[in-house]
Amino acid sequence: MLFSLDPGVAHLNHGSFGTVPIAVQRAQQRLRDEVEANPVRFFAVGLQERLAHTRRHLARFLGANPEGSALVENASTGVAIVLGSLDLKAGDEIVSTNHGYGGVRLAIQHACALTGAVNRVATLPLVPTDDEVVDGIRGAVTGRTRLVIVDQITSQTARLFPVAKVVAALRGSSIPVLVDGAHVPGLLSVEVDEIGADFWVGNFHKWAYAPRGTALLAVAPHWRERIRPRVVSWQQSAGFPANVEWHATADYTAWLAAPAGLFALRTLGVGVVREHNAMLAAYGQQVVGEALGLKPADLPGPGDGPPLPFRIIPLAAGLAADQESAGALRARISDELATEVAINPWQPGGLLRLTGQVYNAPEEYERFAQRLPRLLHG
Repeated sequence: MLFSLDPGVAHLNHGSFGTVPIAVQRAQQRLRDEVEANPVRFFAVGLQERLAHTRRHLARFLGANPEGSALVENASTGVAIVLGSLDLKAGDEIVSTNHGYGGVRLAIQHACALTGAVNRVATLPLVPTDDEVVDGIRGAVTGRTRLVIVDQITSQTARLFPVAKVVAALRGSSIPVLVDGAHVPGLLSVEVDEIGADFWVGNFHKWAYAPRGTALLAVAPHWRERIRPRVVSWQQSAGFPANVEWHATADYTAWLAAPAGLFALRTLGVGVVREHNAMLAAYGQQVVGEALGLKPADLPGPGDGPPLPFRIIPLAAGLAADQESAGALRARISDELATEVAINPWQPGGLLRLTGQVYNAPEEYERFAQRLPRLLHG
């Protein structure tokens, strides 16, 4: 048995919180046992070196410079650190897109409320071309733009965005770019440093089997001295990345166990897992879409590039079109169909997102397809 999931539930939403293999859970528990056996020794002797070793391991997996990267809890934390390091003031602008993650959108709104900055949103179609993404973002940029935030893989719309092209299009403008790569680690082969963004952040607890609360923030050289950690503690004088990673008496076991997650992924076969998951997600989209009366042309693919392990199914106009109703529908599906999916608001109708993972089987999508129409129309 690889995972400890409830067998009575169809878990078709790996992308939201991930699932930690049992072997990785045990690795983290051994670390917790080590802490409790001698807390003083754990925190006072060699912990900085162990964190640096983990950071090097994770950064190299992503093609990022370990000395220019910091361990953080999640992509949202990385975004918050960047926003808090910009010295925003009234009239400054942050450019994002309508495909951006809701938590990041809230972080932008919060930063704007505190500083008087403004969020300019590039409105893109549900299925944009690469040129539409680049042109839409570039068209939203003005002389007051202080940051561009763009998703590498969009969470709510399951699209692969051409982030390297976005960075190239803005090169020479002195406008920093933050790439939200929340879903990238473990899912895509990537060379973060080659993207050329000023900031890049991605979660290891989604597709790389790490314990939850494990992510990496990569920062370009000219920004590292300006990064402000969210917690000022004993490593403040050490500078980036140690000052970002050290939170005093925190639980560092998730980070230290993260290499065990990569070991689990490599043991299964990185390419095999990616192909399996992408094929399952595509199959799930097909059978559920057909059950809802949608044609293949109505079912968006991931765009150019490698296939992704999650797909979306557009819902009828007016259904789950806002956050409240989307959350209510997700809860009904969970309670009444014993199935976990993601429902994200969109206009004119919300988007149902299905994922594929090694613990899934085609029969789960088929059962969901048989039962979903009655719930939606009953």
